[in-house]
Amino acid sequence: MPMSVKLSDALINKARQYGGVYHRSIPKQIEYWSTIGKIAEENPDLPYSFIKDILIAQQEVADGQVTPYEFG
Repeated sequence: MPMSVKLSDALINKARQYGGVYHRSIPKQIEYWSTIGKIAEENPDLPYSFIKDILIAQQEVADGQVTPYEFG
């Protein structure tokens, strides 16, 4: 459910900067940071790079860009 929230100008400006680099809109950049932050809070022993790799792998599965592993 969409909801309007007030955010600081500093956060909006940082989201604009990072979003520009990664080709994300300001809301999508903030949503990405929120996702990373939530996962990091729930799994404090995981480094950022591992969290990012997990998210990339999940998207690859969702996009059907995986092949089954053959044992033996």
